[in-house]
Amino acid sequence: MGKPDVLKFLPTTKKELELRGWDYVDIILFSGDAYVDHPSFGAAVLGRVLEAEGYRVAIVPQPDWHGDYRDFRKLGRPRLFFGVSPGAMDSMVNKYTANRRLRSEDAYTPDGRHDARPEYPSIVYTRILRQLFPDVPVVLGGIEASLRRLTHYDYWQDRLRPCILADSGADLIIYGMGELPIVEVARRLRRGEDLRTVPQTVHLLRREDIPHGIRGDGEDIVLNSHETCLSDKRAYAANFRHVEEQSNTLAPQRLIQQTGDRYAVVNVPYPPMTTEQLDRSYDLPYTRLPHPKYKGKRIPAYEMIKHSVCIHRGCFGGCAFCTISAHQGKFIMNRSKESILREVRQITQMPGFRGYLSDLGGPSANMYGMRGRDPKICARCKKPSCIHPRVCPNLNHDHGPLLEIYRAVDALPGIRRSFIGSGVRYDLLLHRSGDATADRNAELYTRELIARHVSGRLKVAPEHTSDRVLDIMRKPSFRQFHEFKKIFERINRECGLRQQIIPYFISSHPGCTEEDMAELAAETKELDFHLEQVQDFTPTPMTVATEAYYSGLHPYTLQPVQTARSPEEKLRQRMYFFWYKPQERGKITAALRRMDRPDLIRRLYGAERQPTARRRKPRR
Repeated sequence: MGKPDVLKFLPTTKKELELRGWDYVDIILFSGDAYVDHPSFGAAVLGRVLEAEGYRVAIVPQPDWHGDYRDFRKLGRPRLFFGVSPGAMDSMVNKYTANRRLRSEDAYTPDGRHDARPEYPSIVYTRILRQLFPDVPVVLGGIEASLRRLTHYDYWQDRLRPCILADSGADLIIYGMGELPIVEVARRLRRGEDLRTVPQTVHLLRREDIPHGIRGDGEDIVLNSHETCLSDKRAYAANFRHVEEQSNTLAPQRLIQQTGDRYAVVNVPYPPMTTEQLDRSYDLPYTRLPHPKYKGKRIPAYEMIKHSVCIHRGCFGGCAFCTISAHQGKFIMNRSKESILREVRQITQMPGFRGYLSDLGGPSANMYGMRGRDPKICARCKKPSCIHPRVCPNLNHDHGPLLEIYRAVDALPGIRRSFIGSGVRYDLLLHRSGDATADRNAELYTRELIARHVSGRLKVAPEHTSDRVLDIMRKPSFRQFHEFKKIFERINRECGLRQQIIPYFISSHPGCTEEDMAELAAETKELDFHLEQVQDFTPTPMTVATEAYYSGLHPYTLQPVQTARSPEEKLRQRMYFFWYKPQERGKITAALRRMDRPDLIRRLYGAERQPTARRRKPRR
């Protein structure tokens, strides 16, 4: 490992500390992912943010949790705290499919190996650190801890678990995107100040230690206790509405939930980051490369994103199965055009870059620059979605700022094409508000997207064909997909292009029946699709769909929702995606006969042959 290369990264070993001349570290971050110094990898971002504030930061990626725990000992005791994150994905989603089978590879590990991280790293790593350094604060972050900040359903163990602080023994959680709270935590620890009031953190406290006590008159929201949730699914479901609303409002309240003899106290989040704050985070001196220790090994997730640029955070779609709003919130936080162009210029200088940006987007491809026309209306709003069941009349859906970004990027030397790999919300493209400029820009954006920014295949996510199921999903009617598909095909013809639209669908979502899936199969067949982008619903903590899956009740109405729960039910729904495979035909035909749906058999396979009586040969 050459000294100059290593010194461009945050240190990961004792030798790298010595090369820097460091005899101590302020903060040590443990991550379940490989260390890639890129703004799409959380440990790198937080490490660089803390470094910019003057702290000495080291990263221990994918420590070995077996044996003598040498990876946890090697850098010694930090002056301030340990930070623990499982990585960019929930560790269990990263490891297992919806059918609880091992995935083919771990995308965030060199060569996709499966043995580099434990299940529930937040818990495993913290318990080891507690054993070795009992007096050093441990701060949990990342999506795994963020979505487990209160009582939550664990699909892999099929049970409710308490706030992850109770299971892990950590001192606090930083939930959501962590740049602002982690700097405040470091500042207060350096000064010996109280951490209990840091915004966007969760603490497990005894009642007498809760700052200002439990405040009535609506100042605090007191949730049903963990113990009540264990015995009452209705109480558990009712909690979720408060959790989701407080994640998506500009005037949030503190959440408090009793767990045993202590209380999980969820402090209100920071306001959405400003453009200046977000630019500072993305403008830090990332190398955009994996650490030299990996010596050129393939890290699948890095290969996907190394030539991509995130231009905003947040998503106001509010999809029932998605965790983005619970983690990032619904308010769009935009980078400036100048910051985006600086990053693109960096990419053009990367070894092996051939002029093609793989993605210029964010959680959703086409929400950049969008916000409420009247901020006062947004300040009062608690709705998780700005576009379901219909587009909010206060939403400025102007695609003009996004078109300006696309055109500025494409004009840069070294850029041949920029592609849009993020999910496109076609309901925003089709919406007409009566604002002449916004409506015209939606048309211009649609044409420019299809004509210039599709790499042969445009992925979109209708998710289902049943309007009843789509309403539960908080997705638009499938009629809008038909409308968008016609526009897509027309623009392709006009431009002389032969591109495909690739739809994404989910089976076994709460509210979806086997008959709904059969209808989906027939309708997508008639659209000439052999489905590729499909997924069986995986319940992950802190989504509407997961709460409905576990409780059998919709969290907002507390009315029953039919749900496929057993592996057999889920597999029966999933098989309809693959109606065209010979091995599925017999099972599907038998199931449709059982449902008394010969019409669907005809739509999928044509008229069934009727058995004919075999004529006997005459005796001679």
